[in-house]
Amino acid sequence: MDGRRLTSRDLTRALENRIARVDPGLRAVIRTNPDAVRSAEASDARRRAGAVRGPLDGIPVLLKDNMDTADGMRTTAGSTALDGARPARDAHVVTALRNAGAVILGKSNLSVWSNFRSSEAIAGWSPVGGQTRNPYALDRSACGSSSGAAAAVAAGLTVVAIGTDTDGSVLCPASMTSTAGIRPTVGVVSRTGIVPITAQQDTPGPIARSVTDAALTLRAMAGQDRADSATASSTQVRIPTDLRADALRGKRIGLWRTGRVGLDPAVDRAFEDAVRRLRAAGAAVVDGADVPAIDRIVAKDLVPALMTEFKHDLNAYLAATPGTHPRDLAGLIAFGRAHAGVELPLFGQDLFEAAEASDGDLTAPAHRARRAAATAAARRAIDDVMARLRLDAIVTPTAEAAPRVDRQGPPERPFTSSTRQSSTAGYPQVTVPAGYDPDGLPLGLSFLGGSGSDAALVRYAAALEQIEKVRRAPALHVR
Repeated sequence: MDGRRLTSRDLTRALENRIARVDPGLRAVIRTNPDAVRSAEASDARRRAGAVRGPLDGIPVLLKDNMDTADGMRTTAGSTALDGARPARDAHVVTALRNAGAVILGKSNLSVWSNFRSSEAIAGWSPVGGQTRNPYALDRSACGSSSGAAAAVAAGLTVVAIGTDTDGSVLCPASMTSTAGIRPTVGVVSRTGIVPITAQQDTPGPIARSVTDAALTLRAMAGQDRADSATASSTQVRIPTDLRADALRGKRIGLWRTGRVGLDPAVDRAFEDAVRRLRAAGAAVVDGADVPAIDRIVAKDLVPALMTEFKHDLNAYLAATPGTHPRDLAGLIAFGRAHAGVELPLFGQDLFEAAEASDGDLTAPAHRARRAAATAAARRAIDDVMARLRLDAIVTPTAEAAPRVDRQGPPERPFTSSTRQSSTAGYPQVTVPAGYDPDGLPLGLSFLGGSGSDAALVRYAAALEQIEKVRRAPALHVR
């Protein structure tokens, strides 16, 4: 666009046409923004006047459909229960994107209620948006809960998309769609105006076809928000844009293998190839950097804490949002029962019911003790490995290859989570494309680090990406 060979208006209209042509078979986009072309034209006018706001000016961006916009587009979290909700203002992150000149292209599909309605949920399915499919194989999942965001980026329906992540909801979809995803440290980006799960772990994060594009987007998203106290130290994390191929030289990068490697030959090959590239980039590769599992703490402390936090935070969001919609979690449960044919045709709402059974009291000593124990255990799991081996970062496979689109229940292979520890700790994690399995299904590699290590992880991931381009576009065939 800086060379005047392409206008934002032309790009926006081309993407809208591609969505109309491709998305009926993909179900990645819930709705497009009727004001998108007008916003693009305003960006073009700024560019002609020499008043470009930055690298995001004129760039089309999709938002996960749990982010408030006050422009007439509904915010539903994938549920018809919020059809009548009318947010009075944009989410803070949406305001930041608009201020950077981004063109809000529309809303992306998601796992209904960000995968927090049922323990038997099908990733990427919502009553409003239907079933998101993976652009690399339409019978495969795009993971969740930011399924549509990742699938849309991979399929070329948008330049970048914004997802949200509570435990892998940006990272897993990005891994399974051969895109780059960043989960920032909690508090780098505001959560105000986003349908919540828990303020202790929720964070928006960008998904793009390159780490560079994701980093440019994250830099525009980041910043303080007086309505979100977690962002008070946001300015201490400066997202870099001068991303160099030599950033890994001399860095100590630990390898997390246990529970991640040795379970799938394709994952193993992609991981070992990434290790080869790390060494070629001048990194000192350190074995034995296995991050301990926190399963016992998850069952004993984290799950009860999440139920309490979800009830409290969601009730506050529903009560504060104007419109004709259920005003609390109990109302949502009743709505689901009354509209079971639409809302509950595939799975129930046992997580809703478990959360409603909690007292929702964040000040209760028992709750505070549970949350403190879970957070401390997750932070120790990462911090102790980093300190013991004097690491700059840890790498591990992000996820297995995409399962069948309609699979419910536990994974087909016993992979341990690569995101549970960092998410519970509130720490950052970045995933980059790492390769493909024999069926052409994408595989990702994650970089993990301690609190506030966002800039370093972005630099390392971008360096690996620049050394050897791994990503290839999907051969998308849709009706």
